[in-house]
Amino acid sequence: MASSLRRLLPLCSSSSINRTAFSASGVREGFGSSFFRGCSAFASSQQTVSKLDDEDNRQAVADTLAVDDEIAKIKHEFDAVRQGFQKIPDALKAMPKMNPEGIYVNKNLRLDDIQVYGFDYDYTLAHYSANLQSLIYDLAKEHLVNELRYPEVCMEFKYDPTFPIRGLYYDSSQGCLLKLDFFGTIEPDGCYYGRRKLSRKEIEEIYGTRRIGRDQARGLVGLMDFFCFSEACLIADMVQHFVDAKLEFDSCYIYQDVNHAIQHVHRSGLVHRGILADPHRYLVKNGELLRFLKMLRDKGKKLFLLTNSPYYFVDGGMRFMLEDSTGCRDSWRELFDVVIAQANKPVFYTSEHQFRCYDTENDTLAFTKVDTFLPNKIYYRGCLKSFLQITKWSGPEVIYFGDHLFSDLRGPLKAGWHTAAIIHELESEIRIQNEDSYRFEQAKFHIIQELLGKLHSIVANSQRSETYKSLLEELNEERQKARSVMKRMFNRSFGATFLTDTGQESAFAYHIHQYADVYTSKPENFLFYPPEAWLHAPFDIKIMPHHVKVPSTLFKNN
Repeated sequence: MASSLRRLLPLCSSSSINRTAFSASGVREGFGSSFFRGCSAFASSQQTVSKLDDEDNRQAVADTLAVDDEIAKIKHEFDAVRQGFQKIPDALKAMPKMNPEGIYVNKNLRLDDIQVYGFDYDYTLAHYSANLQSLIYDLAKEHLVNELRYPEVCMEFKYDPTFPIRGLYYDSSQGCLLKLDFFGTIEPDGCYYGRRKLSRKEIEEIYGTRRIGRDQARGLVGLMDFFCFSEACLIADMVQHFVDAKLEFDSCYIYQDVNHAIQHVHRSGLVHRGILADPHRYLVKNGELLRFLKMLRDKGKKLFLLTNSPYYFVDGGMRFMLEDSTGCRDSWRELFDVVIAQANKPVFYTSEHQFRCYDTENDTLAFTKVDTFLPNKIYYRGCLKSFLQITKWSGPEVIYFGDHLFSDLRGPLKAGWHTAAIIHELESEIRIQNEDSYRFEQAKFHIIQELLGKLHSIVANSQRSETYKSLLEELNEERQKARSVMKRMFNRSFGATFLTDTGQESAFAYHIHQYADVYTSKPENFLFYPPEAWLHAPFDIKIMPHHVKVPSTLFKNN
């Protein structure tokens, strides 16, 4: 309204009034008098609008000064704490360290209620060296070249242990390897096309946003177990080869072929025979595992082994791992009440396949019906329904240990069993998080996040001055430095397994919340806890139980 009045007021200027008033004497006394009254009213309105404008201007100036004052306070606070960035605060050394071999709890668990302990084999009972990923990669690569006619030059590819982490997703429609956070958002520095990291702009050009929608999620394949390291690296290398060679390809076919090759080296027994041919290179001996299993037996617990691997491979591996333990070389089977091999998980949990008794001497399956599990016998296939009918073990008294969140743990959880996720890289990541250098960067990151939150809360879009822009740039630059340093401590390409660079939990961490009552780096860590222990989830966790948030006050009080 004020702007409309200002557009009309110039029509009532003094020069126009005089020309109109003296143009004719008759008009001057009639129309002229009312005209002057109208102009007086406009003049009065002009004064009122002017007063309102003055008040608005004074308020705007006051608001600007207030905002500038708040920005100055944040700037002063930032400058003050930045002085503390020159050295690690002594208070960091007094902070408690997390136990790399601890058991971390998502859901409360009373161990005295657990009567039955079940175990997967690969990466659960069996510990492998880093050499195994190269073996799987090389065998799958050879299958791609020799059987699926991939270019001969691919034989020169080498497994890169510094590239993949567990919990990535492959987008079979776009050809990208993604690291997602807890909410399904692509990590800004966690999207690779082949071996090239994509920029934020490129991510948005492909996906429209960093948030993965329901339709886009249908094309994602989760790489969740420990064998996925070699699979993720081989997928990226094959995509990069086709890009470099400027050859047309369908990214969906790349995944299908690589996954087929990975499955082939397992199902054909190539990788199994390779491991047993040189167990010292691939398997890690583990006397603590025997002590843990014997402790459970001594406490009267029931034990079973449920694995997708063939019996000869499990037998060879267990003999090697436990051969240095007195009296156990030929008797590992006596530790278990039931041994089931080639179970075909996760189909095992939903199918109605019958168990077959396996003849270890003749490598054959018996034809007799299995309606009871006999000591020292080996069983193949089967299903959860028959397993529960035969054993009479009820859900809440059973806990199952496995490394694959989907194949191993999702089915047991739905059956009412308790679940324990075995995450080997947990140990190394906790050791990194315990280091003062990591906590130093973490504290810097948190305080900058707090300052950015304050800055955004007091400044509207219309109030973004040069002072604001300068401070925002400084804060973002310092935050990015802290992010980069923390990321390089874990994995140069994708960072930490459980956290994204932005401090959010990863999608992998989200699935651990979903499917694991507890998680730890290896089963024998339970030796540190009495079998009657009550395991409680922390009441105040905002991120995973093994994470510690380093407070920014360490810098403020230093």
